[in-house]
Amino acid sequence: MIERIETGTRMSKIVKHGGVAYLCGQVGDGADVAAQTRDCLSRVDALLEKAGSSRENILQAIIWLSDMADFAAMNEVWDAWVPQGHAPARACGEARLARPDLKVEIIITAAC
Repeated sequence: MIERIETGTRMSKIVKHGGVAYLCGQVGDGADVAAQTRDCLSRVDALLEKAGSSRENILQAIIWLSDMADFAAMNEVWDAWVPQGHAPARACGEARLARPDLKVEIIITAAC
């Protein structure tokens, strides 16, 4: 069975299937990549809770940066957020994001 949570015309914020939660891409507010990453991860926390999951159950993270020059600053926030011993499989790349003010977008898949 597929469960969709907070579904709109274009997308669902969470799709659950087979004990796995797929979160839609999250972005955050802030002037720099560190602030946007902190806000983005706060949104991820809220969605994980709605999905019945947590940071410890993240299977995969896909991170898009608008500029790879921000890699170290984003990683500083990320490393402090990920529970020790629970680092997920992860990829990070550079991409043009949906709005010019966005610096980071994170897509999470987690076990429920």
